[in-house]
Amino acid sequence: MKTVWCPYCNAHAEYVDSAEVYGRSYGMIYLCRPCDAYVGVYKGTNHPLGRLADAELRHWKKAAHASFDPLWKDSRHGMKRSQAYKWLSEQMGIPKRKTHIGMFDIAQCKQVVTLSEIERSKHENSKSTSGKLQAHFRN
Repeated sequence: MKTVWCPYCNAHAEYVDSAEVYGRSYGMIYLCRPCDAYVGVYKGTNHPLGRLADAELRHWKKAAHASFDPLWKDSRHGMKRSQAYKWLSEQMGIPKRKTHIGMFDIAQCKQVVTLSEIERSKHENSKSTSGKLQAHFRN
């Protein structure tokens, strides 16, 4: 079994069924009860998906994904998943292999939100400007 330490209290995290957190099982997780910090594992392994996250970090990870994922899930942005992560690694100045929201801290998650919102607004502004120009020339 892998030893996972809580970054908040330095205690050893327990390897438990996720039903202890979610009320039903989605697989195994590492859990630090005193800090209410947890992380899932890759299916069929005991390898964590990222780092243990307390409530505040979980909030920012969700916000980071909500802001970043549309860049590759919405075809209007013109990026495939791997391209979006390459773009993010370049924007953050970190190697692509380390560009994983599951491993980010709060500051990095906030940076993802800011960068992603700027990038999405570029596409939205260019689409609306393009539409306005087309409408102008039709009249």
